[in-house]
Amino acid sequence: MNHSLNEQLQARKAAATARGVGVMGTFFADRAKNAELWDVEGRRYIDFAGGIAVMNTGHGHPKVIAAIEEQLKRFTHTCWQVVPYEGYVALAEKLNALTPGTHAKKTAFFSTGAEAIENAIKIARYATRRSGVIAFSGAFHGRSLFAVSLTGKVAPYKAGFGPFPAEVYHAPFPCHCASLAEVKKAVHHLFKADIEPARVAAIVFEPVQGEGGFNVIQPEAVRWIRELCDEHGIVMIADEIQTGFGRTGTMFAMEQFGVIPDLMTIAKSLAGGVPLSAVTGKAEIMDAPAPGGLGGTYAGNPLAVAAAHAVIDVMHEEQLPARGQRLGDRLKVVLEAMRAEVPAIADVRGLGAMVACEFRRADGSPDADFTKRVQAHALQQGLILLTCGVDANVLRFLFPLTIEDTVFDEAMQILRAALRAARS
Repeated sequence: MNHSLNEQLQARKAAATARGVGVMGTFFADRAKNAELWDVEGRRYIDFAGGIAVMNTGHGHPKVIAAIEEQLKRFTHTCWQVVPYEGYVALAEKLNALTPGTHAKKTAFFSTGAEAIENAIKIARYATRRSGVIAFSGAFHGRSLFAVSLTGKVAPYKAGFGPFPAEVYHAPFPCHCASLAEVKKAVHHLFKADIEPARVAAIVFEPVQGEGGFNVIQPEAVRWIRELCDEHGIVMIADEIQTGFGRTGTMFAMEQFGVIPDLMTIAKSLAGGVPLSAVTGKAEIMDAPAPGGLGGTYAGNPLAVAAAHAVIDVMHEEQLPARGQRLGDRLKVVLEAMRAEVPAIADVRGLGAMVACEFRRADGSPDADFTKRVQAHALQQGLILLTCGVDANVLRFLFPLTIEDTVFDEAMQILRAALRAARS
């Protein structure tokens, strides 16, 4: 029996790679351009996953590629901690200026989102000389051991990997799932039953939960968290790893809440697909750790830094945050219009281009099966979609903000057909 190239690669993958790294696709990428991807057998897909929110500027943006090529010819690595380079400094200056607030800020670069989270907690602990951390149910902050302890979803991220670091506590997330009154009650119960606020170093939250289901935090909850942190000397950390760089209609989601966090974590679309993350925050907090306490061999890699400079230029030149808002609004109109035909659509939500569609049965229970059917039908027709949510009953849409209108419209046609097909 002759096997296709994808099937041959799938067999090699099964034999050579660890099963603990879950992979959605059964096909293998060969090339990609903007919002389109072709597999090794030449089949075309429209990419509404974007490498999980990494490709906001699209696959292979010419300016990003040119910046990487130029840096590649000069040098690829020195290790910032051994021989520094100007690009790192200039990028830190840009992030200090771009992130919310006009106060004095500083930035440190790392390689992954999980690294950014881990280092933000290290910085907060060193600055406060405290150990406790409060996160939220449904949160996703990464897969490294401390980051996954902050993550508010057991399967598949935490199951079998314990014990986890001590003094990490979870409260309900203040969105459509829980009222602010419930959240306040839960946090004050933590302060009475588990840890006094004087031992809490940080409260960390996503303005819009990613893996948790694109749950948008209540604006009044953000203000309450700021007041709580100010009252007790706690560091407020906004995790903008998935929400940043135009995804929510502004450069950073926190711009929409009128609240300034102490620290922000940034990654994903920061460098257009090259691994780079950052912690940016108040200068006095960022400067708390002693020299040598932060860093990493590849942290702030020159190629990634060059790519990030280009990404920021593209964001401004092509007005991508505003374009993301327009595309997200168009997507919401399509999904809302399908409600009459598809009763399983329980909610359409999100900020800007960070849009989700939640599915439930007639009795109100989460419908993960329906969600999987929509995803599968879309994939058969060449549209890549991702699911999310604690109950796996949410579709999330992470198309490049640079997607051509014709390709976006084609994707909407496939999405409508997939929603209809999933009913049977």
